[in-house]
Amino acid sequence: MAATPEAPKMQATLGLTGVTVNAMALIAPGAFLWITFVIQAGYVFPSGLAMWAGIFVALALAYATALSYSELAKLYPGAGSSYLFAEQAFLNTTRAYKFSRIAKFVIGWASHLYYWVYPAVMVATMGVLIGYIFGTLCPSMMNSTVPGPLFMAVVAVIFSYVVAYIAFRGVSGSTNVNIAINAIQIAALIFFSALAIAYRVGHPEGSAGLGFDANGNVIKTTLHYALSGDNPSHPSAWSVIAPHNISWTMLQATIAILLLVGFESVTAMGEEAKNPKRDIPRAVLLSLTIQGLICYMFEYFAANYFMSSAYSLKAASGSAAPIGDMMTLVGNALLGGHGQAFMLIEAFTVFLALIGTTLSCINTGARVTYAMGRDEEVPEHFGLLHGDNLTPHRAIWTLAGISAVLGGLAALTFFTGGSAPTDDVMKTLPHNIWYALGLGSNATLSALPNGLLTVTLLSNFGTFVLYGLTNVVCIVAFKEHHEFHGFKHMVVPIFGAFANFACLAFYVIGPLEGLGSWKEPIIAVVLSAVWGLYGALYFMRNSKKKGKDTLLVAKPA
Repeated sequence: MAATPEAPKMQATLGLTGVTVNAMALIAPGAFLWITFVIQAGYVFPSGLAMWAGIFVALALAYATALSYSELAKLYPGAGSSYLFAEQAFLNTTRAYKFSRIAKFVIGWASHLYYWVYPAVMVATMGVLIGYIFGTLCPSMMNSTVPGPLFMAVVAVIFSYVVAYIAFRGVSGSTNVNIAINAIQIAALIFFSALAIAYRVGHPEGSAGLGFDANGNVIKTTLHYALSGDNPSHPSAWSVIAPHNISWTMLQATIAILLLVGFESVTAMGEEAKNPKRDIPRAVLLSLTIQGLICYMFEYFAANYFMSSAYSLKAASGSAAPIGDMMTLVGNALLGGHGQAFMLIEAFTVFLALIGTTLSCINTGARVTYAMGRDEEVPEHFGLLHGDNLTPHRAIWTLAGISAVLGGLAALTFFTGGSAPTDDVMKTLPHNIWYALGLGSNATLSALPNGLLTVTLLSNFGTFVLYGLTNVVCIVAFKEHHEFHGFKHMVVPIFGAFANFACLAFYVIGPLEGLGSWKEPIIAVVLSAVWGLYGALYFMRNSKKKGKDTLLVAKPA
């Protein structure tokens, strides 16, 4: 009788560099400085004045969570990330082992709210980026400040499947792409940041600088710096890093976590790492330090410090790409009038970064789904690997479809809510098919929730739940372990859990305090609750169908 062929398995091909750049690709400072700044600038205006402080708070909770991930990865290397950690942590306790299957499922299910929605944010912002670039190059066909919503949605859908195909081809190719993308984007954004700071230092209060007129043309104007008024900007470097208002800071943190997620992605690649016990814990902290602490804090300081009355927080909140606008002004002032060329070169690096971050998230999300499918906690076909590429192809293509739908809708409704253009602006827009959907009167658009903000908050909700619960898992894992350390395994995880759940609370606290629109955060909360309820029902039904015990009656040998 012929031997049964062995099922394909993932291959261990990644060293420290490989696993680190896969996490760094997801954090992507080039992509997120460009794409998230507009969300932060317009969210509960003028809370964007506390943007840097909000990122600092998000970074603090990210570090606490990263340490928990790092410690857990030393104990439990392997594909599955927090999903695997939760099961092993509870199984290795004296009494709580009975809850291991529930803990594993809750963590895995919650992580899907993050990993299955996050790529949609990325593909939507790719649509916005391409729309902005196309409008810059072809102003008669598209307005760069208000690109065609239908055009952006089509780009988002196409991008979803292009990146999914790259992921489908295999992680080795993906890693090589990520190495190149990270080097390019870091160099490009640091160069812009240095120019932005130099511009601000050379243009004090009352000096002549550059701005845009109503038609988007670059003009000379007198610069002023003040927190008050219709065009707020930071009067000093200290103002950039000051929190200003605790509510503003927390609101900004609920958005800023989008910039920092990804450090945990390498823990899902344990089966593909050559030395997972050594390299994955290092990669978790290294990726967050390089791109979160060093790159982002510097870049966001520079961008906020650059703003003035000529290009203020208000102007940034009304643009499809405020960082692109800043690059145009800086380039015209300091690079011999070549502002548009400078912006387009930088935009190309952002384009590359978006490919990398979307690719990394789809790779990670698909592998978590693969781990659950292999355990029969979700439909078994998700636990199959492609025979030639050795990738979880069913999960990858499912993610592509979800990203296409959510990302397309987010791009189509990019100019709703607080981002709605004025009626006067809409009268100047080109009349073609790309503007046939997604626009209307300012009153109609303003009454609707902003699509990109809603999807972002939904993804971030899943992130906060996952990170908060992972900190709890870290406590459980080390409580009875001989390597228990009071600070690393109790103090830090407690802080991490509290900080993550505090950000969740601001989804409700913000609307109750009358801070901005209630629609986007409450919709995110409701959808998250529906996802959780569906997960509970699926878990009970699947347990009955498979004959699995919800609570373990005996500790496995």
